[in-house]
Amino acid sequence: MEKLKMQTTNMVDENIKKIGELFPNCLTETLDENGRPQTAIDFDQLRQELSKDIVEGPEERYQFTWPDKRNAIRLANAPTTDTLRPCREESVDFDNTQNLYIEGDNLQVLKLLRENYLGKVKMIYIDPPYNTGNDFVYNDNFDQDKQEYVHNSGQYDEEGHQLVTNTESNGRFHTDWLNMIYPRLKVAKDLLSEDGAIFISIDDNEVDNLRKVCDEIFGSANFVAQFIWKSKPQGGNDNPHIVSEHEYILMFAKKIGKLVTHGRPANADKYKYKDEFYDTRGGYSLGKLDLSTLGYRSNLDYAIQAPDGTDIYPGGVSLDEQKERIKKNTNLTNDWQWRWSKERFNFAKQNGFIVIKKNNDNKWGVYAKEYQNVDRDGNVICRELKYRTVIDDVTTVDGTVEIREMLGNRVFSFPKPINLLSKFIKICANNNSIVLDFFSGSSSTAHSLMKYNLEEKTSNIFIMIQLPERTPEISGARNAGYKNICEIGKERIRRAGKKIKEEHPEAKDLDTGFRVLKLDSSNMQDVYYTPAEFNERDLFEDNIKPDRTEEDLLFQTMIELGIELSAKIEQTQIAGKTVWNVSDGYLMACFDEAVNETTITEIAKQQPYYFVMRDKSLVNDNVADNFEQIWSEYSKDTVRRIL
Repeated sequence: MEKLKMQTTNMVDENIKKIGELFPNCLTETLDENGRPQTAIDFDQLRQELSKDIVEGPEERYQFTWPDKRNAIRLANAPTTDTLRPCREESVDFDNTQNLYIEGDNLQVLKLLRENYLGKVKMIYIDPPYNTGNDFVYNDNFDQDKQEYVHNSGQYDEEGHQLVTNTESNGRFHTDWLNMIYPRLKVAKDLLSEDGAIFISIDDNEVDNLRKVCDEIFGSANFVAQFIWKSKPQGGNDNPHIVSEHEYILMFAKKIGKLVTHGRPANADKYKYKDEFYDTRGGYSLGKLDLSTLGYRSNLDYAIQAPDGTDIYPGGVSLDEQKERIKKNTNLTNDWQWRWSKERFNFAKQNGFIVIKKNNDNKWGVYAKEYQNVDRDGNVICRELKYRTVIDDVTTVDGTVEIREMLGNRVFSFPKPINLLSKFIKICANNNSIVLDFFSGSSSTAHSLMKYNLEEKTSNIFIMIQLPERTPEISGARNAGYKNICEIGKERIRRAGKKIKEEHPEAKDLDTGFRVLKLDSSNMQDVYYTPAEFNERDLFEDNIKPDRTEEDLLFQTMIELGIELSAKIEQTQIAGKTVWNVSDGYLMACFDEAVNETTITEIAKQQPYYFVMRDKSLVNDNVADNFEQIWSEYSKDTVRRIL
């Protein structure tokens, strides 16, 4: 059986493979740090392939660069052996929810998600640290290789001090911030769907640099808008000369030609009724089908049958009144008639555009539906108003009030208001969209998405990622018992979900749960990755760390096999051994020791797509000898892997 790699894809190797497919003559070989041959690119040859002229030496050209940019690119492409460990006790409805809350360095987490959610995320919103000279900057140390990378829960030293503070005096004010944001955006782009978009909040300090970074990563042609958000109703005091009262939100598409945006409904209150066509036609309003006219037309004067069999005539008259009216004068002015011919009426009725009901006077009335998204011929139309780039109807005060009402204290500074985020969700998301926030903070994005799902009857999914940065010792958050930002975010989602369910009992099926996962080093011992560096005795030791659970192993397996981390998981017993069933038999795994032939046979009979087990876990050599024969007999197409 093939052994699982238990690490993410090396994007450099993937890029070399793609270039090699286009220009095989550009492939060459070099020696790696251990003296082993590896495939590489002959860049001189590649330059020749991409240039009409031979250009020697550096040429002046337009470019955006800074110190360590090459290392930032390398960091985005480098694989990781990290894993995500499930935490059931901090989750809500772990076994049924589709939502994820992930704690850890977001660069490493994004690399792991790239294995499972490549091209699946419809919308990304992030509110990264603003570069004010005091903000925390993620410690991406370019001098460390992947074996030396520090796995810590908050980027603090032993005395509790932040490892990196980006003060203007350190000489790398913009450089450190760019090196932090660049690799994260580069990996995040891979997660976006072809019709997806990213929204990034920023202020004046880095908006120009961020725009250039996004132009490079997403392509300047995929720029959609730069929103100006009037965030401070009274203005700020950070500028000694001018009152600053706004921030920005940049919007970039993955592919501008694939992007479909949704506007604000025009006269939304008008289209207040809903029927079985709501998902495609939107809401509708009602208008009387009859009208008073100065020019009588006989083809607009006919009977419409009510549900009780009664004939209805224009103006609500009875059959006798209609006969008397016609008898007196068939060309009366200011007379009643239908707005549509009988043929058009029949078409409208057959296609759900007609409502016949009794009025307040207990007489039958005929009404035509005007839908929000289609005309009366069934053609798709747009009765929406585009969102504008200036946002001035929601402020930071709203966000502060919301979190105070939810958590009872000022435990988080300047959280983004949910009505701001709902604007972007409405612009971009559809039903069953995945919405990602990898600087999730107080989880405003998750709160906003749950509220949006309630109001729009949608089932969008959120993925929140947050570094467990410690709260200050003297702060409202610490006084309230929150030791780090993740505790704030998780508790907000819990309370927001509970409040929604209490206030809207009809929304009992609304997904307000979340599955908590925490970033950690690999479940595997170092010998698993570098056996050549260990002696013969080490190779016979268990290659799994002693503090790891079977569910830990399952999730690292799911990551490598590209299975969504919200997938349904069931645990069963077969012949006394624990068997994990993921996505109704797509993956079955058994990590127990001394697995016997009965267990293997029963699993094989269920014909999973993947089967995974630990190395050397079969009970004896006889079972090992019969292993392949069992699978050949019951499920020869199952892909078998070992840890």
